[in-house]
Amino acid sequence: MAKNLRYESISRFTYTRNFYRCLPGLRVYIFVRTKPGTSEDVVKRIKEKVKEVLLADSIYGRFDAIIVLDVQNFDRLNEIVYRVIASDPDVIHTETSLTLS
Repeated sequence: MAKNLRYESISRFTYTRNFYRCLPGLRVYIFVRTKPGTSEDVVKRIKEKVKEVLLADSIYGRFDAIIVLDVQNFDRLNEIVYRVIASDPDVIHTETSLTLS
C-alpha cells in the first residue's frame, strides 16, 4: 500500500479513503439513507447548502438519495460530510465513493 494513503473513518456515518495529497477535481458519490419520508427534504437542503453539488436526487433501493459532488480536496469533502450531511437530523447513514479516474 502506498505510504501516502491511509484509511480514515468519518464519524459513524460514512467511510472513505483519505489521501495526504490534494487531487484536482475529485468526483464523489455519496449514498444517503434517511428517515422514512424525508429524502426529498434532505436533498433540497443539501442542494441549498453545498455549491459543489452536480446532482442530488431521491432514489429507490437500499439508499434513499444520491449526491454527486465535484470537490477540490479532501478537506472540503470532510467539511461537507461532517458539517452538512451527517449533521442533518434526518440522515441515518451515508456511504461515500470516490472515482478512480
